Amino acid sequence: MLSYTGHPFVDVGVATITAFSRRTDPSRVSEEDLRTVARYIEDNYTRNPLRSFLTVAFTSNAWFVQDAYNPDKPDLTDEERLKRRAARRLWADRHLYSWVQPALENSPDTCVFTGQAAVGSALSGKLAAGRAGRAQIPLLQGDDNINFYPGGDTGVPVSGLALLCLQAFPLGCAKVAGSLLAVHADDNRITYRFARRNLDRNRRAVSVAQQSNSDKLEEEKHSLKTLLIGTLLDLQRERDDGGDEGGAPSSVTAYHVNNGKTPKLDMYFLPMEVSGFLRKVTSARYRADWDGLVSRAWQQPPKPSGKAKTVGPFEPRRNYLYEDVLALPSDAAKFLRQYFLRFALRWARGDDPRGGYSPLTEADLVSWDLTELFLKEVLRMDPGRIDSIRRLADRLGTYVSNENDRRLFRTLLSERRYWSLRLALIRADLSAVQHGKEPLITFDQFVEIFEEGEEVPRRDWTLARDLILIRMIEQLHAYGWLARNVAEIGDVSSLVGDEDGVASAVD
Repeated sequence: MLSYTGHPFVDVGVATITAFSRRTDPSRVSEEDLRTVARYIEDNYTRNPLRSFLTVAFTSNAWFVQDAYNPDKPDLTDEERLKRRAARRLWADRHLYSWVQPALENSPDTCVFTGQAAVGSALSGKLAAGRAGRAQIPLLQGDDNINFYPGGDTGVPVSGLALLCLQAFPLGCAKVAGSLLAVHADDNRITYRFARRNLDRNRRAVSVAQQSNSDKLEEEKHSLKTLLIGTLLDLQRERDDGGDEGGAPSSVTAYHVNNGKTPKLDMYFLPMEVSGFLRKVTSARYRADWDGLVSRAWQQPPKPSGKAKTVGPFEPRRNYLYEDVLALPSDAAKFLRQYFLRFALRWARGDDPRGGYSPLTEADLVSWDLTELFLKEVLRMDPGRIDSIRRLADRLGTYVSNENDRRLFRTLLSERRYWSLRLALIRADLSAVQHGKEPLITFDQFVEIFEEGEEVPRRDWTLARDLILIRMIEQLHAYGWLARNVAEIGDVSSLVGDEDGVASAVD
């Protein structure tokens, strides 16, 4: 009876109804399950906190909020109250129970979402029977606006099942900044898990608000981006801990929707390569390294002001690593340099922990294993190039440790000019050979890592340099060399590249 359609709003509603029914497969949802959901909506949408809040989904023209149908308005006669209750019940039946009523006879209209017959009754005083408008489907035009509709026929045909799913849709969303955050994925299991999490939280919040006579539905405490990535990772951990490794990576799209007086939609997209990376960082192999980076990315408490020596209780709203995940893969080099290599952000605000990052004092957070996963999943880097970078970094790390070559290490940290970096590596290679050691780098390996062709630097040569540093720092930390030489190497906070914190690709 119930199935996913590919439309994000309808599918979130499908997932919400499925979760409400304590099922995981929408095809297992029964008619009685649908009636239970409809009764919950009828009972709770008509009173606060949902009555006032859900105008962000269905506008103030929604059946449950229209003042003309409100039987609890003061100074009404008993007859007026009865009429209003009857009118509200009529519109509730049309929105919530049309799936059990006869479809529109002899109508060529079929639901744009399900392909089923359109409902058999009018959903608005201005729309033809079987058609829905902005009070039923968020972000449509007004009921009397004929623009952009085929043939000037306002509204879109909708079936009873799709209509119930759309009514349930807000319950499967998070409340963020006064609007709805819906999450839809190619993998329906991800859509379901987000909807289930939001449904459970919303039902608890509704119950608490009603018991305390509050008109407000509690907001999420975290910022939108932090909430989105944090929830995705939490759901993945639950799946890992439950022994469900999941299927192939899936793209994920989040919709921040407000359908009120000023309609607004912001979209956030996680492509498959990024969601695939996030799917793996929660596994046993990577979790400890990843959690270390996450813990150092939370917003910091404000500093005491005036004569105060302490500040009150503080709960961070954002995690900067989570926020920056949504800029991947386009900002991959910057992300890698900041979080994996631990270079400080020069213009960080007072509550931004990235201003205190350091590859020397936080070497315990530098992980080649995690970096290699990032290269494979997000950047899709050729495995042969990754292996060449690792082998070169291992030889350079051993050389720096054995020869105590702080100058070479500092040059790798700070040099922005390709030719100077190239010369430094050549000198180190010559020095190793002169001391009877094997060459640090071969011609073919150097070209594979740093150059498009002989003496033509790759545009991503700084990325290759950063990757070498990540592996070297991990190795030098393990050798104990970094701890012995931090003071001599000096402050590296001034060694960041240009204004975006990443050195120029070619100098």
